[in-house]
Amino acid sequence: MNIADIRALLPHRYPMLLVDQVHDVQPGEWLVASKAVTANEPCYAGLPEGATDHAYPASLLIESWCQAAGVLTVLGRPNPDVLTGQVTLFAAIADLELVAPVWPGDVLRHRVLAQKIVSDAAVLEGESTVDGRQVLRVGRIIIALRPASELGPTAGREPG
Repeated sequence: MNIADIRALLPHRYPMLLVDQVHDVQPGEWLVASKAVTANEPCYAGLPEGATDHAYPASLLIESWCQAAGVLTVLGRPNPDVLTGQVTLFAAIADLELVAPVWPGDVLRHRVLAQKIVSDAAVLEGESTVDGRQVLRVGRIIIALRPASELGPTAGREPG
């Protein structure tokens, strides 16, 4: 899957689309995806010239893995518009371990394994590696799918 295929499944856009390619996938079971970390990431804007202590932020590493998990969860589910149809919500994460830092020039390889996918939710686990070295371990994440129409600012509330 290339970036156009990923954009058809995720609502994320620049600068927050953090999956570049899906290399291999068994829908409903597992997925392998990647994200190239570059010195041109928005998170590095404004660093002083010559700065060397600038690991990729842990929050973005986790978000990138979660986006790969989102792709596996929604793959094969009809959703005509990722911006107004079903929305992927990350409900919980447990047993997450940041194992090693990630640096500009590294290519993250995300492995996502579905423990269980049901009609509107999924439980997944996995890891991220750089050159075969584990940098992130995810023991469990729960994803829920909800219609975008139910998530607006006035969804479910009575006026005034």
